[in-house]
Amino acid sequence: MAKRVLVVEDNELNLKLFCDLLRAHDFVAEPVRDGREAVARARDFGPDLIVMDIQMPHVTGFELIVELMADEQLRTIPVMAVTAYAGRDDEERIRAAGARSYVSKPISLARFMDAVNALV
Repeated sequence: MAKRVLVVEDNELNLKLFCDLLRAHDFVAEPVRDGREAVARARDFGPDLIVMDIQMPHVTGFELIVELMADEQLRTIPVMAVTAYAGRDDEERIRAAGARSYVSKPISLARFMDAVNALV
């Protein structure tokens, strides 16, 4: 059975790229454009992995990771942070919040898929 990936990304081009790439590798990808919908969509979709942009309007990916990790039902789902933040402190802070993987933008397609496959 195909693994399910929830992709939370406000940039349309990145969202399409990530979803197309995942689908090309036989994953079921569910796009979420607005971070405010991410937690509810995660409950409904039941993903095996959540790919999370960090810098989004309304709610940050960092805040969403904290919320996901505090949720009894969702905390076991691995989160892969994908972000333009490239500082060492940023990565440590994001991992400390609960992200199991961290990929910086611009992404390498091969590195992105390696990170996805390592988590599912």
